[in-house]
Amino acid sequence: MIESYSFGRIVVNGKEYTSDVIIYPDHVDGSWWRKEGHRLQVVDIKKAIEEKPEILIVGTGASGLMEVPKEVESYITSRGIKLVVDTTKEACDAYNRLSKLGRTIAALHLTC
Repeated sequence: MIESYSFGRIVVNGKEYTSDVIIYPDHVDGSWWRKEGHRLQVVDIKKAIEEKPEILIVGTGASGLMEVPKEVESYITSRGIKLVVDTTKEACDAYNRLSKLGRTIAALHLTC
């Protein structure tokens, strides 16, 4: 459960993180970073995809500056994964709602 999110800070299951995170069903990777910073690539979420989630939520930052290229979207959805892309605040709300419905992973950019 994501308890709170504000620019550069997120609290997940009582633990605070101040860098980008990937929230898996059984743990949080608190040091997630992307090869090109503000442009998501498949390699950046390879481990998350290998976990075979039903839903993958991508938080693109407070202002939505992180880009999710169409080829990345296509790669994810071609594997039968429902993809949700939104600002990180909206992505956090979606995670709390959708994680109750099935195996859900969230990759969240906390700034920008």
